[in-house]
Amino acid sequence: MTIDLVLDIVLSLIAVFAAIVFHEVAHGLVAARLGDPTAKSNGRLTLNPLAHVDPIGTILVPVSLAVLNLLFPGANTPLFGWAKPVPVNPNYFRNRYRGMLWVAIAGPGTNLVLAGAAAGIGRLALAGVPLRVILEPAGLGDYAVRAVLTILGLFVIYSVILAVFNMIPVPPLDGSRVLSYFLPPGGRRVLLSAERYGFLFILMIVAFGGVSYLFSAIEPLWYRLLGPAWLVLIFG
Repeated sequence: MTIDLVLDIVLSLIAVFAAIVFHEVAHGLVAARLGDPTAKSNGRLTLNPLAHVDPIGTILVPVSLAVLNLLFPGANTPLFGWAKPVPVNPNYFRNRYRGMLWVAIAGPGTNLVLAGAAAGIGRLALAGVPLRVILEPAGLGDYAVRAVLTILGLFVIYSVILAVFNMIPVPPLDGSRVLSYFLPPGGRRVLLSAERYGFLFILMIVAFGGVSYLFSAIEPLWYRLLGPAWLVLIFG
């Protein structure tokens, strides 16, 4: 175990938590815009991560994966997690299914938009960073620059992963809300009845390597967003 590895995991956790919080707040903001005050009245329209902490998804899962990487550095398991879902009451919407469609899209959509914005800002910043800071940092200033760019790059990666993962059409993921809009009433009832097993679905996806497979499948996207120089800085 090295200090560099511990620092990498800490920076990864910061990036994961940021991506999760923006995702959940986006759900609440769109719901509020469509007339549902539930998220606001529950104090969930805030970027304070403490308001969105889920004991399992925000703490246990990502920290366990981080510990796994500490104990087995060769595993290189991508960190993953989720926040406490923002409460939404579709009865406030004029069309409950269309409203839930927009609320569901808001989370992944925000992650992708912010990933693109962060990638653009990072690429511009990286253009002004001397090559030696990437390859041979010296001094506190160089390491601070590397830390900021690393968090920004990891935020891009985890935002993309979170967006794509949540569009899987399995309850309670956002993709199931999108799918529900296009299903006939019978299909919607099936999805609704499956919701009680949602946590088991997520555990199965994680346990059977779904996150690692997803990480590999969308690698080309965040490779293109970050570029080779930034990837060298992040992964060495």
